[in-house]
Amino acid sequence: MPSSKKALIIGAGIAGIATAIRLAVKGYKVEVYEANSYPGGKLSQFEQDGYRFDAGPSLFTMPQYVDELFELAGKNPSDYFRYQKLDPVCKYFYEDGTRLMAYADKEKFGNEIQQQTGEPAMAVNKYLANSSRIYSITNHVFLERSLHQLKTYLRWDTVKSILRFGKIDAFRSMHKANQSFFKDKRIVQFFDRYATYNGSNPYDAPATLNVIPHLEQHFGAYFPEGGMYNITSCLVVLAESLGVKFHYNNPVAEIVLRGHQVKGISTNNGVIEGDLVVSNMDIWFTYHTLLSVYPKLHPQKILSQERSSSALIFYWGIRDQFKELNLHNIFFSADYEAEFKHIWQEKNIYHDPTIYLNISSKYEPGDAPGGCENWFVMINVPANTGQDWDALIAEAGKNILNKLSRLLGKDIRPLISNESVLDPRSIESRTSSYQGSLYGTSSNSQFAAFLRHANKSSKVKGLYFCGGSVHPGGGIPLCLLSAKIVSSVVG
Repeated sequence: MPSSKKALIIGAGIAGIATAIRLAVKGYKVEVYEANSYPGGKLSQFEQDGYRFDAGPSLFTMPQYVDELFELAGKNPSDYFRYQKLDPVCKYFYEDGTRLMAYADKEKFGNEIQQQTGEPAMAVNKYLANSSRIYSITNHVFLERSLHQLKTYLRWDTVKSILRFGKIDAFRSMHKANQSFFKDKRIVQFFDRYATYNGSNPYDAPATLNVIPHLEQHFGAYFPEGGMYNITSCLVVLAESLGVKFHYNNPVAEIVLRGHQVKGISTNNGVIEGDLVVSNMDIWFTYHTLLSVYPKLHPQKILSQERSSSALIFYWGIRDQFKELNLHNIFFSADYEAEFKHIWQEKNIYHDPTIYLNISSKYEPGDAPGGCENWFVMINVPANTGQDWDALIAEAGKNILNKLSRLLGKDIRPLISNESVLDPRSIESRTSSYQGSLYGTSSNSQFAAFLRHANKSSKVKGLYFCGGSVHPGGGIPLCLLSAKIVSSVVG
């Protein structure tokens, strides 16, 4: 690839950074334009009163996709980026008093479930084998390659996967499938929760998403040294070492075309010309903001699809330490179906939400003052469609505090020294995620994976797309894979 070719990337989210690295390795001159003063998009951080918080994603899986970027650049990943495997991965709290440790070791995990719930370990092993089978069918075809290019379907491994399509369980819901594997409602709820990993509803999403437990159980979950934001900072350093230039506080106003060919981008500094443009901005804003003057290019069906769920996050500095809590903790709702009905049908927040509590100071003591903890407290909420969020946040905060205080046996309120809040409105404004949805479109239909926007424009030469709102989906691993796909289809 001639070094004179120039690639312009819109957005320094994790997918934009990874795309920059891959294109730089291919020989492109790469410039990244970011509206914020910092890189990372959702994968960012902030500090308040001596507490450090990872602002967004807090679970790290599939670290090999990060390592691969260093290896592509001819570097030893461990010289720049280190992480440790978690065991247990997460601690679960049920309203009936059940406590469940999700161990990384499959045998320990099965035995734990059998001891705590009576559900046979054999049933767990059977379930994880099914999860592994779905992964083996879908991974190399549906996750690592473009679904929108003929050559993908001419490969023998694609043909084999298509012939095994019935094995990916696309025609029943996750919940129905999980009920067929387990009798204990607590374990059905445990595996239903994985639908939230891409902002979907287990009562509607296809059972194909039962591939997700394999990613966590087989490949493991990890904690990066320095916290989740270190993923961003290390990759930015790598990109810059390859000559990538980052322009912060520099929002892009328009993708400039010459006919059906990309010409460049428009910013406050005028038009910057480039041979190709990659948008890491949410696909909705890419079209409605950056390509607003080209309505005939807008893929109306894709842009009108149901959005994924969003999140409400309380960042609390806690003047105490809780030995019974781990890095990752889940406090389940007593009525999971009612919770999802409120999110997806009533578009509000259930009075008894499932709570995710992350405490990075368990592994990075410097993230909180001595004797204290930094609590990242999140619940799943609907995308923003004009709800009274101030009222919803106030009520949810009370319900969350009541629930945590009850299940932990200690009043949390007087322990909170400081608070910040992130809701769907601020998620949208800070990360250009339409309606504050975390994963672009939802996966609540059988063929949602095939209906995501392609990574390459079929109408504009030189225009590409990466990030959680396009193929193959949201979350750190899939965002990194979107960068890999873009690199593979760039001419």
